[in-house]
Amino acid sequence: MQYDYIIVGAGSGGCSLASRLADSCPDATIALIEAGPHTDRNLFVNMPVGVAAVVPHKLKTNYGYLTTPQPGLAGRQGYQPRGRGFGGSSAINAMVYTRGHPLDYDEWAQLGCEGWSWADVLPYFRRAEGNERGADAWHGANGPLTVSDLRYRNPFSKRFVQAAAEAGYKSNSDFNGADQEGIGFYQVTQRDGRRCSVARAYIYDRERPNLHTIADATVLRVTFDGKRASGVEIVRGGRTETLEARAEVVLAAGAFNSPQLLMCSGIGPAAHLQSLGIAVLHDAPEVGQNLIDHVDFTINKRVSSIEPTGFSIRGIARMLPQFVTFMRHGTGMLSSNVAEAGGFLKSRPTLDRPDLQLHFCAAIVDDHNRHMHWGHGYSLHVCVLRPHSRGTVTLASADARTAPVIDPRFFSDSRDLDLLVEGAQMARRILDAPSLALHGGKELYTHIGQTEEELRRTIAEHADTIYHPVATCRMGGDAQSVVDPQLRVRGVTGLRIVDASVMPTLIGGNTNSPTVMIGERAAELIAASRREGQTVPAVKSTGIAGVAA
Repeated sequence: MQYDYIIVGAGSGGCSLASRLADSCPDATIALIEAGPHTDRNLFVNMPVGVAAVVPHKLKTNYGYLTTPQPGLAGRQGYQPRGRGFGGSSAINAMVYTRGHPLDYDEWAQLGCEGWSWADVLPYFRRAEGNERGADAWHGANGPLTVSDLRYRNPFSKRFVQAAAEAGYKSNSDFNGADQEGIGFYQVTQRDGRRCSVARAYIYDRERPNLHTIADATVLRVTFDGKRASGVEIVRGGRTETLEARAEVVLAAGAFNSPQLLMCSGIGPAAHLQSLGIAVLHDAPEVGQNLIDHVDFTINKRVSSIEPTGFSIRGIARMLPQFVTFMRHGTGMLSSNVAEAGGFLKSRPTLDRPDLQLHFCAAIVDDHNRHMHWGHGYSLHVCVLRPHSRGTVTLASADARTAPVIDPRFFSDSRDLDLLVEGAQMARRILDAPSLALHGGKELYTHIGQTEEELRRTIAEHADTIYHPVATCRMGGDAQSVVDPQLRVRGVTGLRIVDASVMPTLIGGNTNSPTVMIGERAAELIAASRREGQTVPAVKSTGIAGVAA
C-alpha cells in the first residue's frame, strides 16, 4: 500500500498534523497509524472523571510504562502513563489547558530554533483553539480544539482558590493570558461537558477522503531507500506488512516511542544500536538523550465533611444519579476533570516567570490513584516547572513492541529537590489558610511541623512524574540536535518528528496544547515543502485554517 505521507502516532501532534495536512493538500494521500484502538466510543475516555480510572492502570488505552529504579526516589520505579489509542495522551490526561510562558518559546529561538519564538508560535495556538470565552489577542475561538470553563466545580476546589487568596497569592482567571502567575480554576479541553481529545477535535469531526486512519497497528521500524525514508514496517492482525511513503514519513509517537522507533530503524547512538544487533544507518548520539519531565509531589489530606469531595470509594453510591445527569446534559460531578484548580507561583519574586505549578484535586490521589483510600479527601500537587535533571530513553530490545528503558534520573540535579521542598512549603501555606483549615482532616504522609529533612525524605519516597516528558529528539540549529527547526531528522531525508520529543526545553505548564501547536506548525511546513517540490502546477489552496497559502 502506498501513501504520500505516513504519520506514526495519533496523539496530539499526529492528529493535528494529519487533519491540517489532509485539508491543505487535498491531492495527497495520508495514512495515520496508531498502535491502539479508536476512542470515539470509549466512555471512560469521553467522560472526564474517567481519568481517575484510565491513568492508574495499564490498559488498551494506556501503555502504563515503568521507569528504571530511581535513586532520587528512594530506589522506587516511577510510573509513566502514556496514551495508547486515537488521541494519544490527550485521551487519558486531565484536560488542563495551559501553554507555558511566552519566555519559554523565546528561549527556544535563542537556542537556535528559528521560527519558534513566542511571536512565531502564538498564531498556531490561536488557530488550534476554540475557546468558549471568545477570541482576543491571546485566544482563538474558531479552532477545532474546544477549550471551556468547567461545568462543575467541587466545593473544595472553590475553597482552595479562596484559601490561596487568604495565603497572599493573587488570583488569576486566565493562565494563558497576559500574566501566567496566580491561582484559579483551569480551563479544560472539553466540548459539551465531554473530553475533547485531539482525535475528537481533529479526526472524528468529519471524514476526509484523502486521510486513512489505521488503528491497532504497531510500527516496527521506518524503512529506507539508501538514506531516504521510504515507508514503515507494521504489524496488524498478526501480520507483518510494509507501507510505502512517496513523500515523507513522520514520527509522532511521543517522547518515549519516537526515539525508540528511530533507534529500531538504525538512527541513534551507534554503540548502543550495535550492542543490540541493529545496523547503524546514522550515528545520532543525542537520540533518546535529554529527557526532561515535570517531577511532582502531592500532599494528600483525608477529611470528614457534610459536603464530601465525592471522588472516593465512599462516594461511589452517589454516582448513579450523577451518571444520569452526565449522560443527559454533560453536567454534574462526572464532567469534572478532578484537577479543577491550581496555578503558577514564583519561588522568588525576582524571577521573570513562575517556576512552580499547582494542581488541586478534589480527591485523594495517592501514587497516581493506584493506592485507593476509604473516605473523602483532597490533594494538592506541586511540580518543578523547569527541572535541571536530565534522563534517557534507550532500547531494551531491537523489537519496537518491547517497552523502552525509561530513566528520568529524577533529582539527579539537587536543585530540583531543593525547589520542590520550597514549593511544598508554599503549598502548605494554602492548606493552612482558613477556608481549608477549618475543615480539619489528617494528612497521609506529611504533617504540620515537619522538619525540612523529614520533608525531603517524604518527597523522595512519594514524588513522581506529572506526565510531561519531552526533549528526547531535541530540535535545534546545531549539528548535534536530532531534528532541525523544520522538524527534519538530521542525517537522513524524508523523515520528520512532530511531537513533544522535539521540544528543546520543557515549557512551564502542561504539554498537550504545545504539542498540538507543533502539529499545526508542522502541517504548514510540510505543505509548503510539498508546494515547493512539485514539478507540475500545484492545486490552488486557500491555506490552512484561513491562513493564506
